[in-house]
Amino acid sequence: MADEEVDQDAMADEWAAMADEEVGAGADGADDLAAEWAAMAEDGEDPGAGAAARVLNQDEIDSLLGFQEGGDGDEERSGIEAIIDSGMVSYERLPMLEIVYDRLVRMMSTSLRNFTSDNVEVSLDNITSIRFGDYLNSIPLPAMLTVFKAEEWDNFGLITIDSSLIYSIVDVLLGGRRGTAAMRIEGRPYTTIERNLVERMIQVVLADLSAAFDPLSSVTMRFDRLETNPRFATIARPANAAILARLRIDMEDRGGRLELLLPYATLEPVRELLLQMFMGEKFGRDSIWENHLATELWFTDVDIEVVLDEFSRSLGEVLNWEKGTFLPLTATNESPVSLRCGNIPMFSGSMGRKGGNIAVKIEERIDVD
Repeated sequence: MADEEVDQDAMADEWAAMADEEVGAGADGADDLAAEWAAMAEDGEDPGAGAAARVLNQDEIDSLLGFQEGGDGDEERSGIEAIIDSGMVSYERLPMLEIVYDRLVRMMSTSLRNFTSDNVEVSLDNITSIRFGDYLNSIPLPAMLTVFKAEEWDNFGLITIDSSLIYSIVDVLLGGRRGTAAMRIEGRPYTTIERNLVERMIQVVLADLSAAFDPLSSVTMRFDRLETNPRFATIARPANAAILARLRIDMEDRGGRLELLLPYATLEPVRELLLQMFMGEKFGRDSIWENHLATELWFTDVDIEVVLDEFSRSLGEVLNWEKGTFLPLTATNESPVSLRCGNIPMFSGSMGRKGGNIAVKIEERIDVD
């Protein structure tokens, strides 16, 4: 019995030693594996895939996403942001519209100088295409939005005046001293005086805009309403495209921005005229071919029918006609006849005979209204 107990104790000690060795070996193996993974990560290797992969830095990530630190909204977009913005349809350029806006800038410079009795400089920053909904969401508030109607085109446009220009106009018209920038008061609605003064300036701008389009197409821009909430100035669907022109108005040390938005639907009646590269351009017309076609039309053969007489009957009577039915005609030898080309009456005359042939003498021409 004593020998058996000694053997069991020895066996237990041996098992415990083996267990300790396995635990130690497992821990050492785990440490070795972790150290190996860390070394692979430092070398730029993916321990899961075993393939080489390089970690992108922040500049490369920004370039991939299309974000640029301190970038302006007018800059060209790239990367994923450009892919997202590609949903914006690329609309056709309207070369003549740029000429109209250049004419508008020159006219506004003169008109606003007379209006404010101050030295006013108007400049055109850029002309871009934008979705109407995106533009409304990008308007910096507070601002005044003017809705106007193009009478002959039966559609609307939008003029946005930022707060800097509003306070500058009010300051100039009410005799503010030069050399002091217009003070901007936040957190209050525009007063009736401010709205009336801005409306007077808008009337001047709309008159110049109408005159700028005159050489192209006569149109009257009529003031409709003045809004301060962009939601109340909705003149098109959010997804509709529009042309946005940004104007800068400077009055010495004062000034601001004026933005003119014209939906493509508004410009549709004069779209062909705006596609011209220069005033009076012909759209693919070939005068030589037109003259040749007009000359050849005079030598074209057409069939002329002579109608001796005609009368009207109801459909029921016509269906009752049988073989041998007599159709009385009231025409006589002296009755006038008509000559027709298709269903169009051309001439009227009288019947006769010449050289054994039946002839018609044309007496007058029938004018079809």
